Amino acid sequence: MHYATIKNYDIANGPGVRVSLFVSGCTHRCPGCFNEVAWDFEYGEVFTQETIDEIIAMLKPDFIQGLTLLGGEPFEPQNQPDVVKLLRQVKAACPQKSIWAFSGYLFDKDILSGRLGPWEVTREYLSYLDVLVDGPFIEAKKNLMLRFRGSENQRLIDVPASLRENKIVLWQDWQGREGERK
Repeated sequence: MHYATIKNYDIANGPGVRVSLFVSGCTHRCPGCFNEVAWDFEYGEVFTQETIDEIIAMLKPDFIQGLTLLGGEPFEPQNQPDVVKLLRQVKAACPQKSIWAFSGYLFDKDILSGRLGPWEVTREYLSYLDVLVDGPFIEAKKNLMLRFRGSENQRLIDVPASLRENKIVLWQDWQGREGERK
């Protein structure tokens, strides 16, 4: 796997101050994508154990709330094994940190279908996630007033609750909002 960039002190891609990993490679190619350069699976740096160690070090300060995975597409089948390796180590080193992922795939129709590579890898991946922002970016539904997403079709999914209840449960912030700016 390659990655486009790692952002430390990111406040745009989930609640609080976060570390964000932008993986490379995306087959969605959404018109109007903000990160078109990361569509190429070979773009950027090679993802290594040193990259994982760097991310874990960035996550250590108490004021860092968690890790966010973006892209590119972190759920592309060829990206999942390296992402899972990262998440396994992050949860072991920083169990209190939240983990968010953004995906152009739909949680219920694509990710849970098992068609994105070996199901055991996807299942482990999901076990580490707190929130998934799902759905492709749709330029005609772009809305700059939305929290943590680019277009109105995208959902903020509470992954543990959704898996437990076997239905989509939308994430609500500490004020009970479903990611909308008031």
